[in-house]
Amino acid sequence: MGLSGGAFPASLIPAQKKMALQDNYLNFADGTSDWSQQYLPELYEQEVERYGNRTLSGFLRMVGAEMPMTSDQVIWSEQNRLHVSYNQVQWKSGTTFEIQLDEANAVADGGNNTVAIKANQTLLIADNATGLITQKVIVSTVTQPIDVGGVGTGTGTKAEIVVVPYDKATITTGLQNTGVDALNLFVYGSEFEKGSDDASMTSIEPGFTEFNNSPIIIRDKYRVNGSDAAQIGWIEVSTEDGTSGYLWYLKAESETRLRFEDYMEMALVEGEKVATGYAPVMPNATAVNLKGTQGLFDAIETRGNVYSGFAGAAAPGSGAMGDFDAILKQLDKQGAIEENMLFLSRATALDFDDMIAAMNGGFASTQAASYGLFDNEAEMALNFGFTGFRRGSYDFYKTDWKYLNDASTRGLSNAIDGVMIPAGTSTVYDQMLGSNIRRPFLHVRYRASETEDRRYKNWITGSVGGAYTDGSDSMSVHFLTERCLVTQAANNFVLFKTV
Repeated sequence: MGLSGGAFPASLIPAQKKMALQDNYLNFADGTSDWSQQYLPELYEQEVERYGNRTLSGFLRMVGAEMPMTSDQVIWSEQNRLHVSYNQVQWKSGTTFEIQLDEANAVADGGNNTVAIKANQTLLIADNATGLITQKVIVSTVTQPIDVGGVGTGTGTKAEIVVVPYDKATITTGLQNTGVDALNLFVYGSEFEKGSDDASMTSIEPGFTEFNNSPIIIRDKYRVNGSDAAQIGWIEVSTEDGTSGYLWYLKAESETRLRFEDYMEMALVEGEKVATGYAPVMPNATAVNLKGTQGLFDAIETRGNVYSGFAGAAAPGSGAMGDFDAILKQLDKQGAIEENMLFLSRATALDFDDMIAAMNGGFASTQAASYGLFDNEAEMALNFGFTGFRRGSYDFYKTDWKYLNDASTRGLSNAIDGVMIPAGTSTVYDQMLGSNIRRPFLHVRYRASETEDRRYKNWITGSVGGAYTDGSDSMSVHFLTERCLVTQAANNFVLFKTV
């Protein structure tokens, strides 16, 4: 006989046997529940990795190094060019043989504040528009500008040199009276008469160009309260750092850590210095002293080479190869470093693949593809991608840069198509080591001393999860780093932009 009353609701009276009766089952049709609730949900413990590996860091580890520093600023110097040359100069108004030189037009002059051309030096003059019209001349006299360091004998802000042509008594047609910024010139030697002295000769002191960057502090934090930490809910995961297994509430902490590690790299790629004379205003801050840091993109745009519209709408192999050859000619004018690495967006990487495939000897014949896999057997596999190639005297190694493709980072913007980074090193004097060492052109400096290492700090506060540092009913995981990027010899880097 069934029981009634007591702790059992009126709608649920237990029976002595396992049988479904009208008065011993839960009613899921009474408007307050749903039929699906009569069964426990089928729970998948394993997290679905629908975005694959989501981390973006690793680029700087591939191309650079990390080294400690103890100051608020890192300063380095880079050599100037060896030979003396000027571009976009002009003839003095109303004359044929007198050229005005402005220090701002110096391509290389030994680093002085005065014009480095001397009497009796021989020059090659060319038109700035095409560079095809040239003439050889010798310098007769040099007049320095009067306002340079309070010295000089000139009458204006520009130096003046008087030249004498070698081949005829006039200046070559096409070079005469060509207007403002119309001439380029460089020194290729000198000539003196017999028995002459060097009283008119001046010394050129070698100079250098100084650059600097400052580290920035990057921070993040993950917080979980005590109640949530006590509610156990395991989930099986495979994390981007190569580990797998079950995580409890620290699943979110793991992702915060990975995201922070990406920020450590992204901030050094995208960073910008605060403009001179400008102070960012933070409405909610009582004291603001932001200075920024120069990242990779900004360093290349400021001191390196920028190429816009690579390949464009041209057919593969024609416009693309022409564009690439223009880049090689620019590299010839710089350090001419033989090995270079290309980190490209997907679209630009495919442009390079098409460019190289179009240059393949069999491209126009019946064998229109390079196989490359499985002993080069066409019946087994095709390989339409290229990871390395040589053009002229340069070797290039190509790879996709995930940062430029990810939909939550640079994949949102099409402004940057890739970068070309030289695989070279520079010899510098390290004050901490007290010796000369070789460093990659691209490397990271982080703040550290004997008592404090700020390369990657991580600590826990609160009163949950084993930490007992304060009275808050929570656990906070803190992340901090202080670092900057040093981009040396940026003239050897190339930034690919869309426009």
